[in-house]
Amino acid sequence: MKAFFSSGKIQTIVWISLLALAFCCGRKPSYEFADLYEGLPFDMPRVQRPSIPKRSASIVEFGAVGDGITLNTEAFAAAISHVCGKGGGHVVVPEGIWLTGPVTLLDNIDLHLEEGAVIVFSADRDLYPIIETNFEGLDMYRCLSPINAYRARNISITGKGIIDGSGDSWREVKKQNAPPKVWKEILKNGGVLSDRQDVWFPDEGYKKARATSGNFNNPDPSLDTAEIKSFLRPVMVSVRECENVLLEGCTFQNSPAWNIHPLYSRNLIIKDINVRNPWYATNGDGIDIDACENVILQGATFDVGDDAICIKSGKDEDGRRHAVKCRNLLIDRCTVYHGHGGFVVGSEMSGGVENIKVTRNCYLGTDVGLRFKSTRGRGGVVKDIWIDDIKMKDIVADAVTFNLFYAGKSATEGGPGAESATIPEADETTPEFRDIHISNVTCNGAAAAITVNGLEEKPVRDISFSGVTISSRKGIEVSNADGITFENVVVRTPGGEAPSVRNSTRITFK
Repeated sequence: MKAFFSSGKIQTIVWISLLALAFCCGRKPSYEFADLYEGLPFDMPRVQRPSIPKRSASIVEFGAVGDGITLNTEAFAAAISHVCGKGGGHVVVPEGIWLTGPVTLLDNIDLHLEEGAVIVFSADRDLYPIIETNFEGLDMYRCLSPINAYRARNISITGKGIIDGSGDSWREVKKQNAPPKVWKEILKNGGVLSDRQDVWFPDEGYKKARATSGNFNNPDPSLDTAEIKSFLRPVMVSVRECENVLLEGCTFQNSPAWNIHPLYSRNLIIKDINVRNPWYATNGDGIDIDACENVILQGATFDVGDDAICIKSGKDEDGRRHAVKCRNLLIDRCTVYHGHGGFVVGSEMSGGVENIKVTRNCYLGTDVGLRFKSTRGRGGVVKDIWIDDIKMKDIVADAVTFNLFYAGKSATEGGPGAESATIPEADETTPEFRDIHISNVTCNGAAAAITVNGLEEKPVRDISFSGVTISSRKGIEVSNADGITFENVVVRTPGGEAPSVRNSTRITFK
């Protein structure tokens, strides 16, 4: 006799019955991030997943070909427009290599990459129009991002596929950062070299723009944007002024600039993603959460060329004018391999950063573990940050650093910066870091344990360290600080030197 119900149907019926029983008994299904809110020292609404309708359509239905050669820009746009027009749903990218230009997400759209799906963005600059946006905290012109969303609601990128930004064709490369074999391969790709033959640029326009911008990415505005288009390289995933966003499961790699950049957005869940860039990738950040509110980042893995998990809120006058804080963030169970910093705040923090809890993270081989950085001119307040249960190993520079003399370099490229001969008065341009609590940290191997280098006119203040054990070559150095507490902090160095404290008050060791 044929079974009336399949095993799958039986499981469904059992689940529905249990759910109904729970509701009848007055119990609701548990919230998936409930443990992150237990004992939370600040108020934060529960962030929910975006509501995406069940309908779906494959990009193949709209003419896409996954051969790695056919350009599928129009197919992606048609599929997203069709599903959005029906009220939203899932745009499915099946197994294959899908070459495309920029992909724009619209309301109620989930871009779902099935296992074996690889989206590769074309290096053809003509596909990327120049738009007004914000990058590194400044309002400026950049190329449209490979994946972009602007003022969209209920959007997501999910699945087990890979998104590749073809960033190796966009980024400059410093010879000192690239292994010799990699450098030789880069030279075979054409492009041009700097006058000193130590930096590779993709074209002459990029080189020309770099000469006007110093160490930063804001070129002389008189230059022809078409000529310097390569220099205006985009972040790979740009989510601007959006609400209810989910990134889950996918691998994001090889970005032209930063990998993932949520900006002026609220209610985001980023879960179980993998973010990769070559170690020599200039501006190859993992994720930059910029002036956003209500964000959960959990279970992510980073192996990148710049800061891994970075918190920002605008730069200098532009940041203070926008005055949008980055606030209410929960960062849990993330792992960082290579990166200039594991968890980083700044240096663009002019709009303010507050209410962040970082828990159960691992930093393995990063330049710095916990990195706080800014400089005069920024303004803004960074406060109310709780960091707990952090594991570190083989940290290249400092396990923990507060550097208010940041000069745009990685921690391995230069020291913390020099104090000034003349101390300016504190004003709206003076950054402030205070009320930060770091507990239960273990670090096996670092160049330096803890470095606090505040500003003379506004010292770093009210920072607590508790339950910290670090083995390092150098110990604790504190300058221009007020109210720093070390409780049950053990630092093992070869020389066993005592902490160095200068120009500071209320420094307590318990």
